[in-house]
Amino acid sequence: MLQLQLIAVRIEFSGHGEMNRTELEEEIEKKREEFHSTFQPFYRRCKKNEVKLEVILAAGYDPCEKTIEQAQNYNTQWIVLDSHLKKHKAYIHGRVTCNIAVFKGKDVATLISSRTPEYKTDDKSVANVGVIAKEDDELQHEVLNPPEKSFIPAPTTPPSPGWYPLSWRTGFPRAFSISELREITNGFADSNIVVEEHEKKVYKGIYQETRVLIKLFSASDDQFWSLLKILSRVRHRNILNLVGYCCTDASLYLLCDYPCNGTVETNLLCSQRVMSQQRDFQWRVRWYIALEIGIGLRYLHEECVDGPIADLSVCSTCVVFSSGSTVMLSIFNTAKWLKDDLSHNEDPPAESLNAEEDKHLLADIHDYGLFLIELITGKSAQYFQKQAKGQSLIDWALPYLENGSLNQVMDPRVTDTSDTGVVSHMSRAALLCLKNDTAHKFSISEVLAVVRGDQFAVSNS
Repeated sequence: MLQLQLIAVRIEFSGHGEMNRTELEEEIEKKREEFHSTFQPFYRRCKKNEVKLEVILAAGYDPCEKTIEQAQNYNTQWIVLDSHLKKHKAYIHGRVTCNIAVFKGKDVATLISSRTPEYKTDDKSVANVGVIAKEDDELQHEVLNPPEKSFIPAPTTPPSPGWYPLSWRTGFPRAFSISELREITNGFADSNIVVEEHEKKVYKGIYQETRVLIKLFSASDDQFWSLLKILSRVRHRNILNLVGYCCTDASLYLLCDYPCNGTVETNLLCSQRVMSQQRDFQWRVRWYIALEIGIGLRYLHEECVDGPIADLSVCSTCVVFSSGSTVMLSIFNTAKWLKDDLSHNEDPPAESLNAEEDKHLLADIHDYGLFLIELITGKSAQYFQKQAKGQSLIDWALPYLENGSLNQVMDPRVTDTSDTGVVSHMSRAALLCLKNDTAHKFSISEVLAVVRGDQFAVSNS
């Protein structure tokens, strides 16, 4: 199933003078009506095939950057470029992870495939941790019994190529009845429980032939309402999105897409022998993961319409892979909408509001730095601390990074040295994150520029 989401076109204006705001709005409205007329015949066909047809008009002066921005903000699978943008196709293709079609003439287009790293679904795939972990006795127990916040590994039978997350289909997210949840979870069977901690449980289930996760809350748990408010406002390809919710007198439930290919942590816990047999978790892929999670954080911090959201759980345990190999933040545990959190205080001074907001955002950026170290070292921060008798991964790795001894901490299981330059970018960004404080603040956008290897950002880091 394909979803056509982004079509780049040029709006031309008559005359040689400057365009005033009224004229600009009129031209944009004309283009909106033109799109409406063009796509109307396809609406019923799309609906019949469960393809969500959505037209978003994003105006800007730089068509390349605007195209890239929109592609990153939505779960875009295809970008269709008009012929006047074909000279920019290489630039755009290098900065997005979806397929591109460039029109050459009427009904003729050049297709450029996605550069997204694909995870194989055979027994050599890193993503299928549940299969390959069995080959290593030493780590078998740890990988098959991940930390409490982790999700279970990939299913043995992958979804079909046409699979698409429920949260992005027409009609979702939506309210579910308790009878629907019983059917989805086989009557809330114990065999469907994937996580159980304190009074909270997470169930797996199947709805419309698609796997989902259902998180159970008590009726008195205020966190449910806080998370529902946040998740109903969030929609991004790098965030585990909301499928639906259910409210009863006794219990509350949140449903999300099922991360079929496990967490980054479970992938990093592969043994030396298994890691050396495949190429799917090399430096370029880890760098790509760092970029995608940084983009997701930037969306939460800087691009949400209702104000910044702090994740507060950025780590390899809470970064998951979808069946299409998209990497996503799981914000179903600790996300905090800062505007809502701060408004509970009665008439706080502006300085207090800014300080409180900065504290949460800086915590996310610090955690992102730790996540970068996990990608560089191939170690789980949580397991490292257990094995090192209390020493944290940061305490161990930071001196090497500060001294420029990057080779001492790089994951020795990765033998391909052709992409070590991107490891340097991640290392510099990690140092920025871990040294970040209120006196020397760096936003996630600034950190992300260093991860990308932007020369100006790197020279000033």
